[in-house]
Amino acid sequence: MTIQETMALVAVIVGIIAVTSIVADAYRSRLAFKQRALEAKAQAANENAAQSAANAERLEQRVRVLERIATDKSATLASHIEDMREPAI
Repeated sequence: MTIQETMALVAVIVGIIAVTSIVADAYRSRLAFKQRALEAKAQAANENAAQSAANAERLEQRVRVLERIATDKSATLASHIEDMREPAI
């Protein structure tokens, strides 16, 4: 093997190493982007779940009041209905 062949082999090996490191860096960047996207999606899902839980609690409270009104035979029915109305915005 001559010196030129050895130098050519070294150049090919260095080129392969350089290309491999570029591809690995691009892959790491892609993985980091995917991780950030998944974290954002998880945060949005958590916010949505909390909002849904609050809405469900509010609706459960209204149903309890409606059940109490439906079974109440007293003269306070009209005042219960007025108390349930949401304030005008």
